[in-house]
Amino acid sequence: MMTKTIALAGNPNTGKSTIFNSLTGLNQHTGNWPGKTVANARGKFIHKGKTFTLVDLPGTYSLLANSLEEEVARDFICHENPDATVIVVDGTCLERNLNLVLQIMTVTPRVIVCVNLMDEAERKGIKIDLNKLEKLLEVPVVGTAARSGIGLEQLLDAIDRVASSRITSKPVRIPALEYRFSADELAAGHESIAASTVAAAEAIVRQVVTIVSQEPHQFDRRLDQILTSRRFGIPIMLALLGVVFWITITGANYPSQLLSNGLFWLEERLSYLFLQLGAPGWLHDLIVLGVYRTLAWVVSVMLPPMAIFFPLFTLLEDLGYLPRVAFNLDYYFKKACAHGKQALTMCMGFGCNAAGVTACRIIDSPRERLIAVITNNFVPCNGRFPTIIALASIFIAASVGILSSVTAALIVLAAIVLGVAITLVVSKELSQTILKGIPSSFILELPPYRKPQIGKVIVRSVLDRTLFVLGRAVAIAAPAGVIIWMMANISVSGQSLLAHSAGFLDPFARMIGLDGYILMAFILGLPANEIVIPILIMSYMAEGTMLELETLAELKQLLINNGWTWLTAVCTMLFSLNHWPCGTTLWTIYKETRSWKWTWVSFLVPTLTGIILCFITAQVVRLLGIV
Repeated sequence: MMTKTIALAGNPNTGKSTIFNSLTGLNQHTGNWPGKTVANARGKFIHKGKTFTLVDLPGTYSLLANSLEEEVARDFICHENPDATVIVVDGTCLERNLNLVLQIMTVTPRVIVCVNLMDEAERKGIKIDLNKLEKLLEVPVVGTAARSGIGLEQLLDAIDRVASSRITSKPVRIPALEYRFSADELAAGHESIAASTVAAAEAIVRQVVTIVSQEPHQFDRRLDQILTSRRFGIPIMLALLGVVFWITITGANYPSQLLSNGLFWLEERLSYLFLQLGAPGWLHDLIVLGVYRTLAWVVSVMLPPMAIFFPLFTLLEDLGYLPRVAFNLDYYFKKACAHGKQALTMCMGFGCNAAGVTACRIIDSPRERLIAVITNNFVPCNGRFPTIIALASIFIAASVGILSSVTAALIVLAAIVLGVAITLVVSKELSQTILKGIPSSFILELPPYRKPQIGKVIVRSVLDRTLFVLGRAVAIAAPAGVIIWMMANISVSGQSLLAHSAGFLDPFARMIGLDGYILMAFILGLPANEIVIPILIMSYMAEGTMLELETLAELKQLLINNGWTWLTAVCTMLFSLNHWPCGTTLWTIYKETRSWKWTWVSFLVPTLTGIILCFITAQVVRLLGIV
């Protein structure tokens, strides 16, 4: 039996992804549209013995092709001829969503309107006459609360009827919509189409929507008056981010240690296996102490913070708070001639810069998307937190005792503020030099506050973000383990390649407040920022494999014995905050831009920024004689 193709369309924040996940479960995969960087998701489901392929189109407000996402959605509906198109609309703001419904109805008769978030609408005192809406549109209309699974069975029945029997709809009876528009006409973006659909949507809503109470709306508005106010918006945002980082830092310690113990226990078993097989010593060291140990370090240090941070971040997203973050920062990004949505991509970069780069797809303008990609590395990812926290705890916050974790969180927060400031400055410079242009305007939608579904938040953040990023990191860390082992173990004239390289870089490194071994640790730490400190310890102790010391006191003594001062620590933290992206992020940048040119620019911009900042800091402190 032939599989039916169903398109899933709708505005952003209507619950479209929830419906997609609920219908397809684990029978789904993602990729890119041919020739596009916009992601697509396809999944299969079976209903009444029939197999359907559900295609999740990019969230869009219109088919008039003002962005790459709108172009993809329009082309699929117009040219791929799906057997049915499910249009998901938000029951709490039906008028705005009906604009897309009416546009899609002009190009295909096989439409089902899914009025989602009916529970939210009821909570807000909004009543929708679904039967009357169905009569006015003359297409099937189904009410759902997808997060609770309500109405999904009725939606499946409607999909089956439309896809199987080829139910046709009549054009909406307003002058501009009395005929079907072609794809070329839609691509031209006639103003009459937009004006007519807006007028029709207003007329329909007046007949089917009744506002019972304004009180729930008043609550959202009162909350927004605080969370998006000029006085309290940014301080509350910083406080919330500080709490998230404190939970991430303190919560990741125990699982990270537990995972590390397990992985290094397995390392002992692997060593025993190599011994039993009679493998050469160099092969054991290369595979076990080089490749496996690098992988073990990346996984044990990277996985727990991501597994905590991404669910917390997704929780804020599910609550509806992240668009408020973008609203609070939009003014500053506009001043930097960048796009307001860059604030959201920057927030994603806190967890992982590779994920932040991928999130830049939400920015329509190619120029502003590139600015967001190039500058995303200026916000510290969780891979750089261990270095910043360890050095801050040793050289800055060593005297605070029981408040060390709070102090560490505050230092991370200060690094974030600095990173945001640098992001704005560099974005401004890019917009006035290699990426000249005027910032584009955009409609920033503030969705209603919602009660998050904890289970789905955890699953979505772990599967979609944590494991995705970790997989890329592992793929890059494995070959890097070979290089690190070879640099530490191959000797020339009685010194390792690592020592020779560090000696060569030392004069330049000391100009920027570092030393040759610190700079080499960052270079060899290209696969993942998490391994910079272990490589540095290995280098100072002249060992052949990466090491970790038991306590911060031991690390402090090792660093002091090798000439470290508080200035070295500050410059190392600055360079950790501002240097080249990790290998995973660089590969993601290439995959997103399809250009080695912009990948190199993304490498050079933060690196040169870090060198300049460290040079100025080191020279000023030395000039003042306060080292």
